[in-house]
Amino acid sequence: MNTEKAYAAYLDQQDKLADFRHEFYIPHDTIYFDGNSLGLLSKRAEQAVHDIVESWKTDAIDGWTNDDQPWYYLSEKLGAMTAPLIGAKPDEVIVTGSTTSNLHQLTASFYKPAGKKAKILADTLNFPSDIYALKSQLKLNGFDPAEYLLQVESEDGNTLETQNIINAMTDDVVFIVLPSVLYRSGQVLDMKTLTREAHKRGIPIGFDLCHSIGAMPHQLSEWGVDFAFWCTYKHLNAGPGSVAGLYVNRKHFGQEPGLAGWFSSAKEKQFDMAHVLTPAPDAGTYQIGTPHLLSAAPLLGSLEMFYEAGIDNIRQKSLELTQYLIELLERELTDYSFTIANPRDTATRGGHVNIEHPDAARICKALKADGVIPDYRRPNGIRLAPVALYNTFTDVWDTIQILKTIMIEERYKFFENERGIIA
Repeated sequence: MNTEKAYAAYLDQQDKLADFRHEFYIPHDTIYFDGNSLGLLSKRAEQAVHDIVESWKTDAIDGWTNDDQPWYYLSEKLGAMTAPLIGAKPDEVIVTGSTTSNLHQLTASFYKPAGKKAKILADTLNFPSDIYALKSQLKLNGFDPAEYLLQVESEDGNTLETQNIINAMTDDVVFIVLPSVLYRSGQVLDMKTLTREAHKRGIPIGFDLCHSIGAMPHQLSEWGVDFAFWCTYKHLNAGPGSVAGLYVNRKHFGQEPGLAGWFSSAKEKQFDMAHVLTPAPDAGTYQIGTPHLLSAAPLLGSLEMFYEAGIDNIRQKSLELTQYLIELLERELTDYSFTIANPRDTATRGGHVNIEHPDAARICKALKADGVIPDYRRPNGIRLAPVALYNTFTDVWDTIQILKTIMIEERYKFFENERGIIA
């Protein structure tokens, strides 16, 4: 492997996505490798917010119907723009709510306990918010989570075995929620196989796409996945607190949502003000309240870039960036007790690299002090996410050299090995 900086520059020259970097506001003198927590602001997302504010200023209430981008249909338009990223049909996707509120909605809609078949299957490596939501839904249904929430264990603390998940699909399981990509290790689960096996047993299954959407393609409709949900502020670059999204396979259209609300209605019936809901005939029925326009608007600009770049091209560059990072780590930092904790093969590696070290928290602080923005995850994980739309191979090379200098000079010892309030 060529470890010279000139080789990184050569790779950047071959990069057909390179021009998208200029679309983003990149903090000065910073290598930003935390896009799997919060993506950077793009000029198009900024303009989209400005346009919505202007329409509010000039159109007032008529902005719901008269604007070039009518607010009344914004969630549906953004859903259609998102659909190609996950292999869905436009009417199967809606931009609404937050990750956790959407999981509550989908659980309320698809978790249907019947007699002894009442348990929910998840895993021990999932993001805590999903587990909190599932436990609260069990309690609302009168079940003790200690007994009715099954969590597949990891054999190595970082990854999950497909067969272990399948083995846990027992006769008493009625509902399954799993991550598409594990947030710590970056492992991609075999969603196609897991969906097929769940359906053999008559169990609806859904996936949390927070760490995969915008970083890799999916084929949810082709695989027959029942539902999915995600945030939009990571790889989709829609900004802090931006409106989330959900997918429901069209085979489930026609049923009422578990949690109905104002925007669950069919559009043409919504303003009839009837006290009997006429559900929207598509994924839109899983909305609850009025769209958060100012928090959804950035997606208009961001999703344009995904359309232009192509999700397959984004995935290809993402894999090349993470592979380059892994290879440099193995060549340059073998003497410093780092362990690469994510899968090496491309089929099961997501959009970030997770390296473990006993001094991970203080190393992250040292990196940040030297202009590299990483992400720390307890107990000893350093997540580095080179994002295809705005990071470069030179960013990767520079990061490894900075990290090597930190370790050689022991700069990390100037910091406490404890996380900050937000890690």
